[in-house]
Amino acid sequence: MFLKIIANFEIIIVISETPLKLADHFNIPGVFSTNAIQSVPSSAPATVATSVVRASLHDFLEVVFQNNEESMQSWHLDGYDFWDVGFGSGQWTPEQRPLYNLVDALTRHTTQVYPNSWTAILVSLDNQGMWNMRSAIWERQYLGQQFYLKVWDPVQSLANEYNPPDNLLLCGKAVGRRV
Repeated sequence: MFLKIIANFEIIIVISETPLKLADHFNIPGVFSTNAIQSVPSSAPATVATSVVRASLHDFLEVVFQNNEESMQSWHLDGYDFWDVGFGSGQWTPEQRPLYNLVDALTRHTTQVYPNSWTAILVSLDNQGMWNMRSAIWERQYLGQQFYLKVWDPVQSLANEYNPPDNLLLCGKAVGRRV
């Protein structure tokens, strides 16, 4: 499966008092939303949510960062490296996909998006867990330019992800639950 995200950030993230991985592990409702970020952006005003993008282990994810501002942007993905496969000026369109460098693209953890431009990355989702993609510019990250990526496999296996330790500190809505 191939997932696509166009990140022009109509969603401003709110950091939850309950760590997202704990909320996910204990199936605590109301902590985060998995349908806040859509594959195709709309022209609606920005909304506030704790947004998590769901993806399956071993999928590929395409993320297109659209920068409509006059300043440089920089983006970082925890837990993964990715391929910078394309960039260009103006608005990104699907017609630019055939121009992606799929032969010898560089792997990176952080990418830049030039003013009034776009950058496309491809990520091979081979690391199960909950991962943060965020602006590498602290002020933008603080103001909510980030989202989380939940990479999961319905088959529970220690080869993919360890169980939480018995002495795990619980906080937020996870207090009182048992590991």
